[in-house]
Amino acid sequence: MTSININEKLGIKIRFLRIKMKLSQEQFSELAGLSKNSIGMIERGQMSPTLETLEKIANALNIELKELVDVSKIDL
Repeated sequence: MTSININEKLGIKIRFLRIKMKLSQEQFSELAGLSKNSIGMIERGQMSPTLETLEKIANALNIELKELVDVSKIDL
């Protein structure tokens, strides 16, 4: 069984929250001020986002940065 890394957990959480807001990757990327490609890579755990990027994502999701980065409850 392969373990899931923190970037993958974070990506899963971001994707879940984006879908919960009924936003496409394109709509979300515009809200966050990031490229659609970056959002896709972050959601797939293929990119390690900077703190600045995480702040943009948290703002677009209307949540606190600390809430976004808390992936302790994601157990896959």
